[in-house]
Amino acid sequence: MSITHLQSFVAVAEEGHVGRAALRLHLTQPPLSRHILALEDELGTPLFERIPRGMRLLPTGEALLHHARRILAEVDAAADTVRAAARDSRPPPR
Repeated sequence: MSITHLQSFVAVAEEGHVGRAALRLHLTQPPLSRHILALEDELGTPLFERIPRGMRLLPTGEALLHHARRILAEVDAAADTVRAAARDSRPPPR
């Protein structure tokens, strides 16, 4: 399960539409759809119901959404911590 797949999943879940999620992520629809399909394949279950006007989370998707958001928040927090440590360890300007 990659960070990219989780980011794609959360965007589609929040937007309810692959096209809007693709715009949000600065992707085209085909790669975004492949990310979702790869995640579903890896987990062995569909996460969304494909409906005429978009995508609707299934109970399996609802179960993943909370975890995916938490994982992505932890990744962001880790990056912020490392950046702060890098700033703090730089020698002062002369």
